[in-house]
Amino acid sequence: MLAADSALIHAPHHDGSGLYVRGPGIPQLGDELRVRLRVPAEPGRTARVWLRSLRDGEPHIEPAARSADDGAAVWFEAPLVMANPVQRYRWYLAYTDEAGLTDHRWFNATGLHRRDVPDVNDFRIHAGRGTPDWVKESVMYQVFPDRFANSGAEKPAAGWMVACGWDAPVEGSGENTGRQFYGGDLPGIEARLGHLAELGANVLYLTPIFPAESNHRYDASSFDTVDPLLGGDAALVSLVSAAHGLGLRVVGDLTTNHTGAGHEWFLKSHRNPGASEGEYYYFTDDHSRYESWLGVPSLPKLNWNSAALRDRFILDEDSVAVRWLKEPYNLDGWRIDVGNMTGRLGADDLNHEVARMLRARLEEVKPGAMLLAESTSDAAPDVPGDGWQGAVSYTNFTRPLWQFLAKDPDPEAPGWFFGLPQAGPARIDAADFVTTHREFSAGYSWEVRLANANALDTHDTARAASHMIEGGQQIAACAQFSFPGIPLVFAGDEFGLKGFNGEDSRTPMPWDAPEKWGADLRGLYAALAALRTEHRALVDGSLRFIHAHGDLLVYVREHASGSVLCLVSRGPVAAIAVPGLLAGSETGIVIGAPLLHVGDAPEAAAGDDGQSLVIAAPGAGAALYALPAPIGWN
Repeated sequence: MLAADSALIHAPHHDGSGLYVRGPGIPQLGDELRVRLRVPAEPGRTARVWLRSLRDGEPHIEPAARSADDGAAVWFEAPLVMANPVQRYRWYLAYTDEAGLTDHRWFNATGLHRRDVPDVNDFRIHAGRGTPDWVKESVMYQVFPDRFANSGAEKPAAGWMVACGWDAPVEGSGENTGRQFYGGDLPGIEARLGHLAELGANVLYLTPIFPAESNHRYDASSFDTVDPLLGGDAALVSLVSAAHGLGLRVVGDLTTNHTGAGHEWFLKSHRNPGASEGEYYYFTDDHSRYESWLGVPSLPKLNWNSAALRDRFILDEDSVAVRWLKEPYNLDGWRIDVGNMTGRLGADDLNHEVARMLRARLEEVKPGAMLLAESTSDAAPDVPGDGWQGAVSYTNFTRPLWQFLAKDPDPEAPGWFFGLPQAGPARIDAADFVTTHREFSAGYSWEVRLANANALDTHDTARAASHMIEGGQQIAACAQFSFPGIPLVFAGDEFGLKGFNGEDSRTPMPWDAPEKWGADLRGLYAALAALRTEHRALVDGSLRFIHAHGDLLVYVREHASGSVLCLVSRGPVAAIAVPGLLAGSETGIVIGAPLLHVGDAPEAAAGDDGQSLVIAAPGAGAALYALPAPIGWN
């Protein structure tokens, strides 16, 4: 029998979850928290531990006291003062063996190191603003309105449209890609809300609903009304009311980085230097030329240096960001499009200022509203906890998961992998998945991690099913619902739909055409959503990696109410033994039937000693098992 990954088994563990951080509530500047470190027991080795924090930029060392021992690990505890709004800290360990030899290690958010490490990867806790529980408990369902459901209402023609029947193929690239109009609308979505409820979703996320000159509507021509093609303002009022009646919240999509070139503000000011709205944009002196999103002329960029724009967009009583959260519309928050680019152009970097302003204003108007921001790259530096609650990003979860579950590239199929010049995701093993996830997560506080959206795909990406191994989407969904963060399901995932790029993924929902489904995964998504409700560990329990080698990934979500063991394999794996994982009682812990399993699921059983865990995988699959709660606070 093979041994488990000793680097992970014997590594200390800490994260920002309730098992490891304790305080009076939402941390405030000046609070003293208690933080814990779990250090696995090793025969012949003892450990001493110190907490190293930054106070106003200067390191502070605090000895950690031994506070508990569960047989498998020793727990150390130390005080942590919230000296700054984002409090950084890491751990220092001294291991001494039976011969009296001592070696030292640093432990930070990327793992255990025998060398010195920079502060940038320290653990962090942010003060002042907490994330609403409902945000962390969300299961989001994303709808691209034009492609979800058509109520049959008659719609006026517009010059930009290429009208299409519901079964017409989507053009994934070409001159008509943004012009194909299938006629999905808000009444159509309202009629299908029961589908979302049956899947276990509790948040409906709508991509833009404002008038525009494209099917995606990220080129808004006004923020003052709902697109009549979608049913207008009354349709939104009706949809939100019906959703709330089913226990669903509704979140909109807002472009703070740009408008469309057909927007009323832009039309008034383009080539008109005297227009007051001119300061909303980056115009040349004669207002003939302007800055735009990635040089796309139909998307002129907003200039957040303008006090008038800040008033009109955020601060006024009837501002863009505010009015749709109020009666009679009652949206529950916003997903911000290209949040990483908002307020940034050349020497201008107003991103954090805009995010903080928007967060503060939303909490005045609608306390507890959701505010997530899209970021296509390393989002952590932009989410310190006082602006965006979390990020809709791909770097710490989606991309490495695609790579772990990548199928062999098909030379005949169009290649796509998040804008990189390659045929598809380059395969990585489980160890590289964990390393990538840790490095891209290190810059977030735990509170932010719980509000980050974890998507397998979105309207901006290829479909996961197009690039993963057979059954890979099902395996990936198990990881999606068992990692810290908000599961974000894109409409059509539950039907196993495919698409070679983002535009090709915007297929009209084949409600009555099961022959177009790649797989019927409705039951799987409903079961995963139910597990998140039944097992609090899957919402905000700690994340501890147990084994990551080759084709097998093992981790446990731990919570005071109980834990969940998660096994993910992409191929056959011979039996391995994980020592001490079941320690905690004299007779050991019984491993029952899995809570859920898919594919050729990995299997877990207690070892002969009753304390170790034996895991084997016949093939590619995933399984979740219930475990007891770990040792709590004294």
